[in-house]
Amino acid sequence: MKSNHCFNYALLLLMAAMSACALPKPSYTYNGAGEAPSPVEFKNTSPKPAESYHWDFGDGNASDEPSPKHTFYASGTYAVKLTAKTGNKSKTYEDKISIKAPKVCLVLIETDYGNMLVRLSDGTPKHRDNFLKLAEQGYYDGTLFHRVIDGFMIQGGDPNSKNAKPGQQLGMGGPDYTIDAEFVDSLVHIKGALAAARTNNPQKRSSGSQFYIVHGSPVTDGQLNQTEGGRNFRYSKTQRDAYLKAGGTPFLDREYTVFGQVIQGLEVIDKITAQPTLPGDRPSSDVKMKIKVIK
Repeated sequence: MKSNHCFNYALLLLMAAMSACALPKPSYTYNGAGEAPSPVEFKNTSPKPAESYHWDFGDGNASDEPSPKHTFYASGTYAVKLTAKTGNKSKTYEDKISIKAPKVCLVLIETDYGNMLVRLSDGTPKHRDNFLKLAEQGYYDGTLFHRVIDGFMIQGGDPNSKNAKPGQQLGMGGPDYTIDAEFVDSLVHIKGALAAARTNNPQKRSSGSQFYIVHGSPVTDGQLNQTEGGRNFRYSKTQRDAYLKAGGTPFLDREYTVFGQVIQGLEVIDKITAQPTLPGDRPSSDVKMKIKVIK
């Protein structure tokens, strides 16, 4: 019996030593990889739990969640690494994930209140291309939504709003050009519409940089009928249904060029329009933006 006791004790010591020497074995699977922006769900499939995990998504972002979800905002191939650590031992597993470029023109407007994903219209090429050019130049980064009116819209794009002092008058800045009006039957001022601001000019030419995003208010059939009669055009059933469901500002149709639509993040508009404002409709706390082209 004493011999068996000694054998069992030695076996336990050997197993403990082997366990102490064993490295973690991280592994994972994923699903959802597609067109940018692509939310990808990662599932940690490591056969033996580690004390901690660290993910490097290959795009400058990381996570310490065991099984995170991450959105890739640009196309390309990313080397995603999962590092498992137990004690002073660690091991890394790497796999490559391919994200395709989107088939439509998308931009991401980032704010402290959340992000808005906007689809730009191919039906307004002058406005689309100008907006993309400025966004890729970083023109909008650090500018403010300097004019915010609940039930109406949030306006930004004035380069003078970068580092603007409290109380500074804003809304007159921009490049030294304007853009021809591009009125498209399919683009109207429903909630989330992206449209170009402008001065009062007969040609209804747009500002070179300033834009607004519609917050809007409830809309009735009577308001739509009135707009049709005054502007000599007709809303489609789809547009009427969208206005009646989401609200908007139909009285601006055919007066200002709509060139895009928020397709994710409508709640961000609600959050921004809920902020207190000062005289002149500037938020009392700055609402800064950064605009990224999804490609």
